[in-house]
Amino acid sequence: MSDIQELHEVKEVEEVLEKTNENPAFIFKQSTTCPISAEAFEQFKSYVETDARPYDAYFVKVRETRPVSNEIADKLGIEHQSPQMFLVKNGQAVWNASHRDITVENIVEAVENN
Repeated sequence: MSDIQELHEVKEVEEVLEKTNENPAFIFKQSTTCPISAEAFEQFKSYVETDARPYDAYFVKVRETRPVSNEIADKLGIEHQSPQMFLVKNGQAVWNASHRDITVENIVEAVENN
């Protein structure tokens, strides 16, 4: 699997959600100015770098690409937060976490339980 891919365009959200019908994916929403977001993104990256990661991984910078962030909130039907992370299967969020709940341990648990 490739590394974490950044989403830049609204149309990419639909493409990613469509792909989750075949292979689930992680989507991470981050604020580049928030220390809590930076900590959560480090947790996400730590998980992605493990061999255990079974899914594609994406992220969006919420301030720089607000329309993409808003599209994710709209399509998944989950109110925006930052940082925020989703595990998406069949176009639906089956797990989400925000702020300090985004840890390697919680991500592993989400994969095992979903």
